[in-house]
Amino acid sequence: MRRQESQQGDRMSTRPGITIIGSGFAGLGMAIKLKEAGYHDFVILEKAADIGGTWRDNTYPGCACDVPSHMYSFSFELNPGWSRMFSPQTEIWDYMRTCIAKYGLAPHFRFGKDVVGLEYDDDAGHWRVSTGDGGTLSTNAVVSGIGALHVPSLPEIPGRESFRGPSFHSAEWDHSVDLTGRRVAVIGTGASAIQFVPRIARQVSRLHLFQRTPPWIQPKPDFPISPRMKKALALPGAARALRNSIYWALETRALGFTIDPRLMKAHQTMALRHLARQVPDPGLRAKLTPDYTIGCKRILISNDYYPALSRDNVEVITDGVAEIRENSIIDSTGREIEVDVIVYGTGFKVTDALNEQRIVGRNGRKIQEAWQDGIEAYYGITTAGFPNLFFLLGPNTGLGHNSVVFMIESQVRYVIDCLRLLSRTGARALDVRPEVQREFNDRLQSRLHDLVWNEGGCKSWYLDEHGVNRTVWPGFTFEYWARTRRMRPEAYELIH
Repeated sequence: MRRQESQQGDRMSTRPGITIIGSGFAGLGMAIKLKEAGYHDFVILEKAADIGGTWRDNTYPGCACDVPSHMYSFSFELNPGWSRMFSPQTEIWDYMRTCIAKYGLAPHFRFGKDVVGLEYDDDAGHWRVSTGDGGTLSTNAVVSGIGALHVPSLPEIPGRESFRGPSFHSAEWDHSVDLTGRRVAVIGTGASAIQFVPRIARQVSRLHLFQRTPPWIQPKPDFPISPRMKKALALPGAARALRNSIYWALETRALGFTIDPRLMKAHQTMALRHLARQVPDPGLRAKLTPDYTIGCKRILISNDYYPALSRDNVEVITDGVAEIRENSIIDSTGREIEVDVIVYGTGFKVTDALNEQRIVGRNGRKIQEAWQDGIEAYYGITTAGFPNLFFLLGPNTGLGHNSVVFMIESQVRYVIDCLRLLSRTGARALDVRPEVQREFNDRLQSRLHDLVWNEGGCKSWYLDEHGVNRTVWPGFTFEYWARTRRMRPEAYELIH
């Protein structure tokens, strides 16, 4: 019996039917639904030594979800025990572990497996997956669940390497560095910075915050969930009802995104009131007032960021960073600011993260060739010329208003439909037809063209180097759910 188990384990590691890359919400959701659908011959390749993706890597002070936890979780695995409306990183990570234990996913993991290449074998009709440790495996289908927010983006600043003190990206927080009483520079004011700046502002002697563009910030409706409320949420249907109400409340925010930017006016008014209430100093308030339409960049939520910037030991610098020296930063006016530590809150490589992968499809075609005019996929899931390769949270499936876990679940269901079609027809693989993909993306981009991300007057990580939005879904999430509810077999070529 042991010998049989060993042989099955060996086979699973070198010739699994399905290979999932990544162990964040996307990878776990795919794995759970594969098992439920009767597909047990799969592995989950994870580059790190532990599960969790974004929620493993981001351990900076104050790291928490900015979507209510009852929505930022699987619809089939509700958790009535969240401690707050917006849970901290450790709690989300624990939730993911609970899912792994409940659904028996542990045997499917292969840790320390950094996928460095995918190559489709036309003759055999399978993918060869190469890992950084020199290993390879053959697999019928690949599901890429690597997500968009996992490759830190460091700015190209002259002299960055010459800095002698500690410096790190917020997604690779160096907890060995004690910031107490130090002069700290923070470069960037995105979603991570507004969470960690209030925490470290209390510790440091001086905090110099370099802001290129002020974000729009709304109040965060966060509060601890009382034992009484947790007990109520444990009643049948209660957690589901709360989730549904949160879903529709968030979905109303899409009106201004998907229909007309002028409908964002109420959100802009709320944000301006929040700023006026929390920042009494008119000079600082002017620095923190955005000059673009709300929603053009990601809308952030915080109750403690503005008060932190009003502290005597915090300076907001709107002059750009011209150079970094051994012990200082030179701004664009030539002013030299001496600092002990630099923290980069400069976000992630998003539109170019997929493009940098080594993926070779049918007839030796590289993904870079397929995407030479910009990254695109059919519903963000399949790309012509790359059979049985499925992306979760692929191009144009990100959101500015609701939970991406909802999008992941829609995509997972769609992938299962594709796999069932293969089982029914006996085909080895399916490949989306180029004309279907072309029509879909032409329609998608024409919708995006007049919306706030393109017309709001800002530069953001939603746009690629040509100013084209390759990141965000232009509609409501229920529309995406409805359109991916059933895959259309005629959209695909079956390879026998």
